[in-house]
Amino acid sequence: MFGKVANWPRADHFARPERKEGRRTFLDRVAWEIVGYGVRPWSGRTVRLKKIVPYVDRSALGLERLSDEDLRRRSEPLRQRLRMEGFTIPLVGEAFALIREASSRIMGMRHFDCQLMGGYAILKGLLAEMETGEGKTLVATLPAATAALAGIPVHVITVNDYLTDRDAGLMGNLYRFFGLTVGCVIHDKTPPQRRAAYSCDITYCTNKEVVFDYLRDRITLGDSAGELELHAEHLARRDGRSERLLLRGLHFAIVDEADSVLVDEARTPLIISRTESSVDEERSMRQALDLAKNLVEKEHYTIHYEADQGLRAVLVTDRGREEIKTLTEPMGTVWQSPIRREELIRKALTALYLYRRDEHYLVQEGKIQIIDEFTGRVMPDRSWEGGLHQLIEIKEGCEVTGQRETVARISYQRFFRRYMKLSGMTGTAREVRRELWSTYGLPVVPVPTNRPLKRRIVPDEVFRTLDEKYDRVAERVAQLHRQDVPVLLGTRTVAASEHVSRLLEARGIPHQVLNAKQDREEANIVAQAGEPGRVTIATNMAGRGTDIILAPNLAERGGLHVVMTERHEAGRIDRQLAGRCGRQGDPGTCEVFISLEDPLIREGYRGFAGGTVLWLSKGGSALWKPLGREAMRAAQRRVERVHAGVRKRLLRYDEERSDTLSFSGRSE
Repeated sequence: MFGKVANWPRADHFARPERKEGRRTFLDRVAWEIVGYGVRPWSGRTVRLKKIVPYVDRSALGLERLSDEDLRRRSEPLRQRLRMEGFTIPLVGEAFALIREASSRIMGMRHFDCQLMGGYAILKGLLAEMETGEGKTLVATLPAATAALAGIPVHVITVNDYLTDRDAGLMGNLYRFFGLTVGCVIHDKTPPQRRAAYSCDITYCTNKEVVFDYLRDRITLGDSAGELELHAEHLARRDGRSERLLLRGLHFAIVDEADSVLVDEARTPLIISRTESSVDEERSMRQALDLAKNLVEKEHYTIHYEADQGLRAVLVTDRGREEIKTLTEPMGTVWQSPIRREELIRKALTALYLYRRDEHYLVQEGKIQIIDEFTGRVMPDRSWEGGLHQLIEIKEGCEVTGQRETVARISYQRFFRRYMKLSGMTGTAREVRRELWSTYGLPVVPVPTNRPLKRRIVPDEVFRTLDEKYDRVAERVAQLHRQDVPVLLGTRTVAASEHVSRLLEARGIPHQVLNAKQDREEANIVAQAGEPGRVTIATNMAGRGTDIILAPNLAERGGLHVVMTERHEAGRIDRQLAGRCGRQGDPGTCEVFISLEDPLIREGYRGFAGGTVLWLSKGGSALWKPLGREAMRAAQRRVERVHAGVRKRLLRYDEERSDTLSFSGRSE
């Protein structure tokens, strides 16, 4: 699992231990891919995980009769034994038994057998796939506390500030019972607060914050990061670089919602930049937007779907180049370079027509706030590169910020591979198990549920147009509302959630909207989503990390009813949203409504869906509905392959860039 724990490197701001990256050659990558292709969720591992349960039960005998102080004392000799003997199954069983008993007393929550198995999988460096609603937050306390008792610093990494703050607050008293310190790192923490949090035994942090703090440390260290040099600097003066560093190294990471962090968000590198403002640049951007508005689609430019990149792009036609040249001739030297003027216009067209308000970004307090496409949440203080952010600010009439120059960057793949031990948990990993293995060396192991699942998934209902689909969605929600059934209605974008909200308002159906605009009220809205007749409209962020508790007697009415208004780019996100119902043995139903005009079909597989299926639907053939379902599945698979290719290319580029920078003594 961890080897000899006694040999684990110390945690301080001088040594900052982390796993050294081995450069993967072409043959290395091929070998990892081949092995990853054969990886399956191995039921044999599940059988092995069950071994921990009898050890925990045996160690738990008589613990309930001990006082709190006696229970706490039992952990003292265990610390030493864990450190000297390592994570043997008898010692882990004893540690889990103590943690389970303390959790039962402090929080009134006692770990189920399946949670013990999940905790053991994480401690062994595996990725535990547990169904949604199985209590992964509580599961993380088992490996986190056990490793911390052995003296290993632990980072519990979650996907957003809300969950980080919530989990640290909920579980903090359990850790403190054993004398362990707990820290929390969220967006508004100051550098001294961050340093103190990372100095704790267990630190709860978001994936973005820990990566950015790592990059800030790399900037602080500069080209020289030697341990002896930092010690000498510390002895010479008390304000040396070691006093400004935040992290003590990358020891043991437990990643919650691991597929979201390690896969979905790994398409975009993390970048620290500095602002460079220029009056001339802003003037050029304003001119570019004005010129772009005069261009005609299909005559001067086309919008093309780049299959290998998984995104849409603007292509300027030959006639467009001539038109741009004619329009810019009297406009000064900035516009004399053909490459520069075409790129400026192309970015302006991209800002105008490919980035949409309430789908890709919000305008809040006069600022552009980027929406995370996977979670539906606002990403504060993030910006697009290459002048795109400034063009959108001009487009929306916001104050223009300066362009950003990259100071440090790293991909999620390279960062998380630097942890000396990496593990995680999620409800949806089997679809990306090959990538998790080939990129991170993380095997996926399924963990059985505590109670049998009673979730019912209804076959997708297919419509020709968006209007037909949304009318049927509103009608179905109204029908369920009259029956006092709680409904969670899932959408992909903020704009879609507000469109559905208007349709329900027109029908007089009371409802709550949970999207990036109401992020702060999330806890209250979600807490009420399981009440009789409650209708909650949510972007896909509602499927990650938050619980919907059913009101009494609702199980007899079928439990929570999830309505999806379209499929997402990754089938895992659909599974997460469906997993909001039917939790912990409760009944629940999920219905999906799709149309041939959905963006996923139009852009992901438009040749099939937009041609044959649409023709059949107009011709009166009964085949168009099953073919429409297959078109959606094919589009989803295609987009998932495209995104996987994007992540591979990003990692390769990051490795090559690191090799290039290494000649200057830097790697980021």
